[in-house]
Amino acid sequence: MSEAVHLDRADRTILAALGRNARLSMAELAAEVGLSKTPVAARVRRLERDGIIRGYAAIVDRERIGEGHIAFVQVTLSDTRSAALDAFNKAALTVPEIEQCHMIAASFDYLLKVRTKDIAAYRRVLGERISALPHVEHTSTFVAMETVKDR
Repeated sequence: MSEAVHLDRADRTILAALGRNARLSMAELAAEVGLSKTPVAARVRRLERDGIIRGYAAIVDRERIGEGHIAFVQVTLSDTRSAALDAFNKAALTVPEIEQCHMIAASFDYLLKVRTKDIAAYRRVLGERISALPHVEHTSTFVAMETVKDR
């Protein structure tokens, strides 16, 4: 875990504004923060350099590109020693349908967010890819019926 960085009000305002719209010009961002363009641009560069801003991304309508089916998968491993966890982590990174992978402190070991076209595609991914990941002993699937908030 990395150490938390102190951010002042202006930094937090910049992050919130860019979180809502990463395409803001420096002039628009400066107006929102209440500073001139030069100090705002310097703050943005510092936030990027320090790894606070890790990148910029487009928000994609996944339904429209055939990735509207969301399943959450609880994964229990047969072995939770470091080498087994490392092997699972490395292999999970190679499955493009796994959008998120979190190690969990619970009665199971990982929670995956998986995106596919539909339930049939999900079933194939589960059977052929997720179940074949190293040390997978058991999975439980929860299908999202509706996304209420995604941010």
